[in-house]
Amino acid sequence: MSAKRKAGGNGNGSNKRRPKKKESDYEDEVSEESEEEAQTSSSQVEVLIPHDNMDPPSKLPDDLLATMDKTPGHMLISGMVTWDLTGKRDRKNVVKVRPNLYSFHRFTDEKYRFAASGCAAAHTILINMDRKALAFGRNPSGQLGLSDTKLCEKPTIIPTLEKFNIVQAAVGRHHSLFLTDTGTVFACGDNKSGQCGVGNTTPVIAVPTLINYRGPPIVRIGCGAEFSVILDIKGNLHTFGLPEYGQLGHNTDAKYFVNANKLSFHFETSPKKVAIDSKKRVYSWGFGGFGRLGHAEPKDEMVPRLIKFFDVHGRGARSVYCGATFSLVVNELGVLFLFGQNKKTGEANMYPKPVQDLSGWNITDIGCANTSIVISADDTLIGWGASPTYGELGIGEFQKSSTVPKEVPKMDNMKIPQVTMGYSHTIILVNTDHDGTKVKYEKMPQYAIDD
Repeated sequence: MSAKRKAGGNGNGSNKRRPKKKESDYEDEVSEESEEEAQTSSSQVEVLIPHDNMDPPSKLPDDLLATMDKTPGHMLISGMVTWDLTGKRDRKNVVKVRPNLYSFHRFTDEKYRFAASGCAAAHTILINMDRKALAFGRNPSGQLGLSDTKLCEKPTIIPTLEKFNIVQAAVGRHHSLFLTDTGTVFACGDNKSGQCGVGNTTPVIAVPTLINYRGPPIVRIGCGAEFSVILDIKGNLHTFGLPEYGQLGHNTDAKYFVNANKLSFHFETSPKKVAIDSKKRVYSWGFGGFGRLGHAEPKDEMVPRLIKFFDVHGRGARSVYCGATFSLVVNELGVLFLFGQNKKTGEANMYPKPVQDLSGWNITDIGCANTSIVISADDTLIGWGASPTYGELGIGEFQKSSTVPKEVPKMDNMKIPQVTMGYSHTIILVNTDHDGTKVKYEKMPQYAIDD
């Protein structure tokens, strides 16, 4: 696509690190662990922070809550929708196989404020207009928060959270976080590495549970594949979960809450983390393979390290997004940079390089899958990702993949305020208050689930 010109561990026993996964094993990245593994995981309670005599939390300031709101919209979906097949090589134990969606389809008629998935995930969390959380997708560890581990193919209200107003959600491989309007955080799903932050390593947290934290209200949340991040109102970053490769930034093998430097906001994924501070500087830490940390060397970083490329006047970062083996940064001038590798072969970008094909485009939002990228920009949708893809690009059945940015057919002149991607699916929210968008939305095919 041509460039567009602008107009004007458990904490007990041995501290041995798990062996690193081979980067070629993409299909295994979202596979569940065996039941025997789950049963042998430690469930010893290790409560760190008492919750006795806590005052009821008060609502966050309205002006702060307003900054968390994104433009709502109706949902469109593409990609693999046989959730139990996501990231797997065989169809063992898969009850029903549904065809991949190679173009975007309407999915439910409800309007949503927020959608969240993750590059290692096969499930999605939605927030409706009443600020209630809904979930659908794969559910082997209870990450949908529906009190069971059954697959759920339709967005379903999470009963435990119905009395709360949910303002943000974040999704890991098999766990989920939920942020309320009082700055409290609930978590559910896989907890074998403590990634749910409930103060123990009980293998499965089947319903959303208040995390084991007492401190300033939380204003942002994020998930890697097997770890979690929360940012409090004073700018302190807290991490918990699997410490492999140093992605917790603690410089130790500890799994629970440790303070870092003050940060303004962040996005992260496994097995690395990238964050922006209040001065628009970018820090990264964790697994450094393929140059995904942007330091011009494939070295693991155990503590946050400044990416010098963005520590220059006019190059400060506006937003950061992470895929499985790559990172994207939009600087304050709107230029998109990529570092790492978003394909299985070829050279990796060891340091941030501008994506020339997107020069001059006004980027609204970005979704990152395992190897694919989908971007909302200038009232259209742009995607690219090397084979194999599963329809998450939405560019049609005849050209399923693209190694260069390509405009998605039939998505031009549409207002698309939000994009999120799972391992092999894409969710976008389109603003149907815009007349042209509404007309195109109503012409989209419907994805219907047979009961």
